[in-house]
Amino acid sequence: MENTNDLRQRIDRMSSPSLRSWDKPPSPFAEQMKPNTVIEMGWGSIIFGHTFGSNDLLFQTMCKEGHGKRDITLYLRDPHVILSLAPDKLFLDPSHTYRLWSHDYKPNPFPVQAFNIRRIVALEDGEAVNKIYASRNMVQCDPEFLLNRLANRLRTYLIAESKTDGQVLGTVTGVDHAVAFNDPEKGSSLWCLAVDPQANAPGVGEALIRHLVEHYFARGRNYVDLSVMHDNHEAINLYKKLGFQRVPVFCVKRKNTINEKLYVASSPEENMNPYARIIIDEARRRGIGVEIIDEEFGYFRLSYGGRSVTCRESLTERTSAIAMSRCDDKRLTHRTLKNAGLHVPRQYEAGDRENNAAILNKLKRVVVKPARGEQGNGISVDIRTVEELEAAIQIARQFCDEVIIEELVEGQDLRIVVIDYEVVAGAVRKPPVVTGTGQHTIKELIDKYNRRRLAATDGESRVPTDEETERCIELMGLKWDSIPPAGQEICVRKTANLHTGGTIQDVTNELHPVVIEAAKLAARALDIPVTGLDFFVPNVASPEYKIIEANERPGLANHEPQPTAERFIDLLVPQTASNEGD
Repeated sequence: MENTNDLRQRIDRMSSPSLRSWDKPPSPFAEQMKPNTVIEMGWGSIIFGHTFGSNDLLFQTMCKEGHGKRDITLYLRDPHVILSLAPDKLFLDPSHTYRLWSHDYKPNPFPVQAFNIRRIVALEDGEAVNKIYASRNMVQCDPEFLLNRLANRLRTYLIAESKTDGQVLGTVTGVDHAVAFNDPEKGSSLWCLAVDPQANAPGVGEALIRHLVEHYFARGRNYVDLSVMHDNHEAINLYKKLGFQRVPVFCVKRKNTINEKLYVASSPEENMNPYARIIIDEARRRGIGVEIIDEEFGYFRLSYGGRSVTCRESLTERTSAIAMSRCDDKRLTHRTLKNAGLHVPRQYEAGDRENNAAILNKLKRVVVKPARGEQGNGISVDIRTVEELEAAIQIARQFCDEVIIEELVEGQDLRIVVIDYEVVAGAVRKPPVVTGTGQHTIKELIDKYNRRRLAATDGESRVPTDEETERCIELMGLKWDSIPPAGQEICVRKTANLHTGGTIQDVTNELHPVVIEAAKLAARALDIPVTGLDFFVPNVASPEYKIIEANERPGLANHEPQPTAERFIDLLVPQTASNEGD
C-alpha cells in the first residue's frame, strides 16, 4: 500500500502552484514567498516570475539585463501577456522544462569510479569551469564571483574531477528555491550542466546530475527543475532516464546578441561546418559581405571595397596551386622542408614486400600513410611487423596508390597554425582515449565517446570502428566486446587527428622560440600564407622538433580561444583590421 507521505506528495504535484501558470498562487503561498526575487548567477540572473505581484514590475526587472549577460525568467503566470508588453524586446525561449520529484528518483546502483564529484574550492576550479563554458559556447562568469559565494547555501557549484590527472571534466550549478525566496513548495533547480567535449570518461553528465539532486533531496527539497533546448534530444533522453518529467513551465528572455539564434530565422551558413562558420561570423562582424556558394563543401565569397576573394574554409585564392601541390603530396612536403634545412623524419616510398621489410628493419617502428590525403584517412601508426606493414600499406592504398613508410617519431603531436607567415596558434593533439567503467564493452565506450565528440564538433569528430581502431585495441590485448575495469584508459587510435576522434589543447603561449621560427620558415619554404603544420616535439617547451606534414586548409575553429579567424580576415581584408573590437 502507498504510504501517507507518498500519497501526499502525489496530491501536491497536482496542485503545485509553480505548475499552474494561469492561476495566482494561494494566499498562504504568496504571503510566504520573498517578493520580486532575482538571483545573480555570474552569467546573468534568474528571475523567478511567480514571486512578482505585477507583470509591469516583472517587465521592468527584465529590462535591467546587463551587457553581455543572459537573464532567464521562468515560472511566469502569464508568459503571453509579458510578451505582449514588448514583443520587440522579449521572446519565448524554445526550451522545455523538466522536473524530477524526489519520490521518483532512484539512485545509481553502479556509480562511475573514474572521477570524483566535489564542490568548487579554488580560483583554478572557476577558471576550469569557464574553459568548459567557452567550449560549449556558454556565457562565462568571473571565477571570483564563484569563490565569493561558496559559503552561501543559495547556490551549489559542483565539478567532476578526473582521478588520474585531476582534470576538470564537467560542471553543474544548483539553486535552492527555499533559500532563494522561501519557496513553500521546497523546490530547487539545476543550471549550467556542461561536460568538457574532450572528456574521455563516460557518464560525467549523469554523475553530476545525480550528485546535485541527491544533495537537494537530502536537504528535504521536493523536486529539481531544469530547462533544456527542445531539440537537445541526447540530453532529454538522459533526463527521462533519470526520472525527469516534462512540466508546463516556460522561460522568457531578452532579445540580445547572445540569444539571437533562438528568435531569428536561420542564416544561409547555418548548415555549413564550423570551420567555414567561424570565418563567416568574423567577416559579418566587420561588415564584410558574405556570399554562400556551396554549403556542402564550405565554399563562400567575401567582398569588401569592390574586391572579393573566394574561400573554401581557410583555403583561399591567395594560396597558389604550386603551394597546394607542395602540401598535397607528403613526399614533396618532406623534400621542400628538408631542403630548407628543417628537421623531418626519415621517409621512404613503399615498394615490394622485400623492400618494405628492409625499411622496417632499418626503422624498427614506422608510420604508414597515403602520399596524398587528409583528415587522417588511411594512416596506420606504430607498425612493428612485416605482416602489419603489408596490411597497413593495403589500407593506405585505398586512398592513394602511392604509399609512404615513415620513421615513427615519439613525443607530443603539435599542430601550429601560421597565417601571413606568423604563428597564430599552437595546440597539442591527443589520440582518442576511452575510460573503462567495469560495465561497458570497448565498443559501447567508443559509441558513448563518439556521441559526445559528434555533439561537441557539429559532427566533425568521431572514432572510426575500422581495422586500424581494431588493431590499436588488440595491441592492448583487448577486443571489441572486452569490458575493461573501471578507471582503465584505453587508447583506441594512435593518430591524433580531430576527424578520427582526437582531442586538442591550446599551448600557444608555451611554444619554444626555435619551434616558432621553424614554423615560420616552413610556411616560407612552402610559400603558403595559411597553413597548419604538424610537429612532433618531446614537449611543447622543447627546442627539438620534427615536422611531419603541412595542411593547406587548417581548421581554424579547432584553436579557440586563439584569434585564428581574426588573423585570417586581417590577411584577406587588411582594411578592416583596425575595426577589430569596435
